[in-house]
Parts: sequence; C-alpha cells; structure tokens
Amino acid sequence: MTMRDVRMKGFTERADVEEVERFLAESARRLEPEAVALEDCAGRVLAEDVRAEVAVPSFARSAMDGYAVRGEDTFGASEYDPVGLSVAGLSLPGKPFAGQVGKGQAVRIMTGAPLPQGADAVAMAEVCSEAGSRVEVSAAVAPHKNVGAPGEDIRAGDVVLRAGRRLRPQDVGLLASIGAGEPRCVRRPRVRFVVTGDELLAPGSRPAGAHIVDSNSPMLAALVERDGGEKLPHAILPDRADAIRTELARQDADVVLVSGGSSVGQEDHAPRLVAELGSLDFHGVAMRPSSPSGVGRIDGRLVFLLPGNPVSCLCAYEFFAGPTIRALGGRSRAWPHRRLMRRLARKIASMVGRVDYVRVAIEGDAVVPLATSGASILSSTVRADGFVVVPREREGMPEGAEVEVLLYDAECPA
Repeated sequence: MTMRDVRMKGFTERADVEEVERFLAESARRLEPEAVALEDCAGRVLAEDVRAEVAVPSFARSAMDGYAVRGEDTFGASEYDPVGLSVAGLSLPGKPFAGQVGKGQAVRIMTGAPLPQGADAVAMAEVCSEAGSRVEVSAAVAPHKNVGAPGEDIRAGDVVLRAGRRLRPQDVGLLASIGAGEPRCVRRPRVRFVVTGDELLAPGSRPAGAHIVDSNSPMLAALVERDGGEKLPHAILPDRADAIRTELARQDADVVLVSGGSSVGQEDHAPRLVAELGSLDFHGVAMRPSSPSGVGRIDGRLVFLLPGNPVSCLCAYEFFAGPTIRALGGRSRAWPHRRLMRRLARKIASMVGRVDYVRVAIEGDAVVPLATSGASILSSTVRADGFVVVPREREGMPEGAEVEVLLYDAECPA
C-alpha cells in the first residue's frame, strides 16, 4: 500500500479483517525442517513421515509372569489332573534363557522377557505351582497364548507418524520405541518483540508516577509459547525513531511484534519505519478494538503493529500474529481455543462493516457481555471466560441469540 503518515491525522480508510487474513495466509509458509532431540520434540510438528526401521517387539516375548512351555505338553491339564514339567531355567527381560525348551520342560519367565527357543506359549503363574525343580500346570495353554509376537505392535517398514502431526507425549514414546532419536520437525518461528514507550517500566516493577508497567510483553510471550514460537530477548525502547529502526532492522527473527507506537500519535514511529525499511501492507483495520493494527514486511520478515492498549494488543495478536506464527511452525492457522454454544443474556451492539471482539462471561447457561468496552482495561479479559466475534456483516446480536464463545481456558468454566 502507499505509505501515508497518519500521525496526528487519523485513518481515512481501514482494511477488512478478512483481507488482512487472506494476505497473511498467502504470505506465511511453513519453515524449513530441522533435527530435534527426542526429549525436546513434544509439541513440535513433524516435517516428514516417520517410518519404522525395526519391528516392535523385535522378538517373541511373554505377556505374563509364568512359565514358557510347549503348548502341546499342557493339553489335558486341569485343576484335578495337572501336568508336571521340569523347570529348566529362567528368562528375564534383558536376560533371556540361553537354552532350548524340550519336551516336558518349562522355563520360569517374567513379563516382557524373550520367549525361549522351543517354547510357543506361556502358562500364567496363577495356574502353576512350582515345587523344587518341577512345576505343575493346572490349565491347558494353547500355542501362542500369552505371547507377544514379533512386530505385533509395529512392523518394520510401517509409517508410524505422518508429516504435519503435532507430537504428543505418547508419540514421543513411540518414536523412542523404534529408535528415532532425532525426528525432523518444522523449525520453531523466532519472534522478536519491539516494545516502545517512554512511560513503560519493566515487568515486575511497581507502577509509579506517570509510568506504567509493560504488561503486553509477558502476555505476548505466553501467547507465542502457546503457538509454538521461540521468543528472542528484548528490551523496552524509548520513543525514538533511531532506536526503533535498529530493532526493526535486525535479521534474526521470522516474525516481529511491535507493541505500542503503532497508532496515530506524535511518537508513533513504527508504521513509518516499517514502510521505509520494507513495506507497510496494511495500517488501520475495521475492527473493535485494535483498529490501529498494521502488518508489514522487512526482508521477508512479517511485522505486526500491535496497539499498546492491552486488550487491543491481545485482540490483534489473536486475529493476525497468532495464526501466522502457528502456520510458520507447521500448525493449523485455526484459533486454538475451545468453543461452546450458549445464548446471550443481553444484546451485543455492533456496526455493519466492522468486526467486534467482545469479552464475555459464562453465567450458568447464558453468555453475559462484559459492560466495559475499554481497550486499556486488561482486567476485563481476566474477568471474562472467553470472547464472541461479531462478523462484519452483522449489526450486533440480539438478546437470546445463540452465539459461539471461544474460551480463554482449556476447560469449560464451572
């Protein structure tokens, strides 16, 4: 877009949310693969199929504690007429019995231990009684009973996990079982924060005088972690164009999040600097809150201008930056929130042509829009259970309408 300095002038027009979303979907491509240590790959996205090079298990093993036997030797055994076998030795996990089970013999065996040569079944301990060097088996055991066959879990050559899968803890366990020590995963997108404001104190400070504490960067750090990104170190910058320019020009990130300095104030330098260093593709979006949001590119890096007001910052991240970070890391662009349907306790007022992000509370079976609409009232998002998105074609939503609530928490509110 043609750069227009909007400082102290305001926006003459605003882009549609859907237009910005389409641009980002076309601009964000999955990052390259990298080998990831097994202990670090939970939550990562597989870059390629994983094929087992070995069978699991690779040997016949006992599924029970008991005795490895030749099944035919136990035929006819009963509680009243047990079959007696001589105990030839012991097979333990990692310490197999070295000999062979012959006719009329048994080997004491533990769960997971290799089945000895010559044996084809395991009589579980509950039907066996050992005395001295002999064991009495009081129930017949069919061949292959209580035995895990080679490849019963995974066969050599099987594709066990497909590319694009986000690895869960049990997936990591499966990878370990086939000896895949460094699966190739999509690289995590590196995210740089550019936090500006002469009035800001570092997180952890106490507000004092005309200064406020930077609450956006810890919130954004948690969101980036949720979405699979890797946050790079950052510092709070003064409202000076030269300092902001230096940070924007760094080339160590895939995504840059500018918090503050993105609107139309005298000290809002970021939009102009993004345009000078690269391209400012959008500035001003038809949404509430977050209308001063912007998107640009510098040397292939996507730059998001997030408003300094905390609720606007959260809203702009969820609509634009979050889906982009997830897509770069191989995840779905879809919002990761749980959803539920409820009826509105009160109407939501909106305006055709604008998307609204409305914080709501769940009270019983009803959705209650929170009274405040202030973009700087961060506590409203803490009181809220989630939010409702009013699409641009709707002029609000009437009382009693069934709406979709996107929950902030992983679990539904009590």
